[in-house]
Amino acid sequence: MAVLIGCSAFFSASEAALFCLRTNDRKQLASGNQSQQLADRLLQDPERLLSAVLFWNLVVNILYFSIVSIIGLRLDQSGQANPSLIVGFATSALLFIIFFSEMLPKSLAVLRPQPLASALSIPLALTIRLVDPIMPTFRTVMLLSQRLLWPGFAKEPYLRISDLERAIEVSRRDAALIEQERRVLRHIVSLSDANVQEFMRPRKQFKQFRPPVRREDLGAGVPPSGFILVTDQQGDEIVSALDLTGHWQHLPEHLEERAEEIGCVPWCASVADALQMMMDRRTHVMAIVNEFGETIGVLTRADILEAVFSDLPGRTERLLHRDAFEEIAPGVWQVTGITNLSRLSERFGVQLPPSRHITLRGLVQEELQRLAAPGDAIDWGPFHMQVVTPADTDEEEDLMFQLRLIEPEGPAT
Repeated sequence: MAVLIGCSAFFSASEAALFCLRTNDRKQLASGNQSQQLADRLLQDPERLLSAVLFWNLVVNILYFSIVSIIGLRLDQSGQANPSLIVGFATSALLFIIFFSEMLPKSLAVLRPQPLASALSIPLALTIRLVDPIMPTFRTVMLLSQRLLWPGFAKEPYLRISDLERAIEVSRRDAALIEQERRVLRHIVSLSDANVQEFMRPRKQFKQFRPPVRREDLGAGVPPSGFILVTDQQGDEIVSALDLTGHWQHLPEHLEERAEEIGCVPWCASVADALQMMMDRRTHVMAIVNEFGETIGVLTRADILEAVFSDLPGRTERLLHRDAFEEIAPGVWQVTGITNLSRLSERFGVQLPPSRHITLRGLVQEELQRLAAPGDAIDWGPFHMQVVTPADTDEEEDLMFQLRLIEPEGPAT
């Protein structure tokens, strides 16, 4: 009975682990070792997989309850056990198989589907191959049952026209929903005009790791971008990335082995072009390179989607989790260095001089002809800008700028 409970737990855990895998999990398994690739191949024919698992689980359960029945009958025939003992034994046997072969293994499999799917794929494939000769019989019985017992049964569509009609009708009555749709559409259209530098994470805003990369190298948790960015052996350029979303608790020994190769886009490309390249390459990260081929930042698919669907107005709010503009005194604002110049113009409603730079930091450093330092000040366009350092840090990347509008001189009297 203990062996049969273990067999039933094996099939239950296999079923839950394999069918809980997401698209990203399967993609990682397909590029993994032999057992991981085998797990991905099993899922390519889900009907065969599910039929075999259910068959073996049914066989195991029948054998288990047959043994329970035989033991119960022998206890009753021996006359040495009272009826309450027999009922207690049968009830305990039922609870044991429910908990140890269904609830516990499936719960563990759902928590860690990827490693369990890899570990159980080889024995599961052997048991599936054992029932392959009778699999056509199963398919025939299923087909006949569908045709004879449920001849009018039709597969429910994922989306009906009536669902779209109801959604449109609801959107017409909901002003907030209409405004949200307009905002999302406006963001989508703007992707063609937005430069990748406006959306990217600057190189100093993320951590990069030189191989070999181990879990203890990450420190306390997942990096803010959600990705491990792996460089070449020299540590100069980023060559691959590993998505840690949902995989933090079961990382491999050498993380760089699971990382996927990333692509590159030039600094002058649009966000729409970068997103199209991500979809074509089936990757989630692109490196942004300058005219010298040097990596100046990275752009993730999550950053693009967050910019499209989020209510956060700019990159400062998304990356630094703070307001880009903070009025610290009447007519004086504190502004982050990664604030886009286009947003600066929109915020104050002023016309700015032409500049080849995207961010406020790049503009100030071009005007200064050196790296900005606390205390530097310039007059540019309608603004007087001064470099300041926040009270809680002295890092160059966190330099802030104080802005005030320069009052135009009045006419001569």
